[in-house]
Amino acid sequence: MQKIGVFVCWCGSNIAQTVDVQAVSDALAKEPGVVYSTNYQYMCSEAGQNLIKDAVKNYGLTGVVICSCSPRMHEATFRKAVASVGLNPYMLEVANIREQCSWIHKDKAVGTEKAIILGRAAIAKVQLNAPLQAGESPVVKRALVIGGGIAGIQTALDIAEAGFDVDIVEKQPTIGGKMTQIDKTFPTLDCAACILTPKMVDCAQNEKIHIYSYSEVKQVKK
Repeated sequence: MQKIGVFVCWCGSNIAQTVDVQAVSDALAKEPGVVYSTNYQYMCSEAGQNLIKDAVKNYGLTGVVICSCSPRMHEATFRKAVASVGLNPYMLEVANIREQCSWIHKDKAVGTEKAIILGRAAIAKVQLNAPLQAGESPVVKRALVIGGGIAGIQTALDIAEAGFDVDIVEKQPTIGGKMTQIDKTFPTLDCAACILTPKMVDCAQNEKIHIYSYSEVKQVKK
């Protein structure tokens, strides 16, 4: 079983105003595998990160759960912090108790209960996590668009405009799809052909777009 540390962030008053952070850290301390649980005003601050680092070293943590704001904001920060003291960064999970609890609930009891549930889910995930190593894979910067309807055409044009080669695979004799059979488009009642045909011409004339009509994808392999 993992030795997990739980760190509940107040996020100033962003979380603490609507979530009882002490109750959350106390409840999560009782979960299987949790050997350390605490809360702090700003877990992403230098002092907060040092709190996490010290706990990893002092308690020999093999997993960490941060109950804080969205992982989009500080997951990389926390992963870098635990990696600096020897813990694999992918043994860390972030439970978003700000956007998913404190920002959407006015009742503190409800927000607190939900925060505990999200924390438990993150702990359960860490129990099943395995250390990972980041790597790189060679990528051919070329796109395949299956279907040459209006969506496929616009997608191919956007990708080509970004500077990448595109292959359009279309089983019909020509691209255009169902839109070629429509007189007007909803809700503006614009002429369908007036919108579609210039895009078809742009596709045909774009040197980065390669159209394969009368074609279907039979197999995908490395």
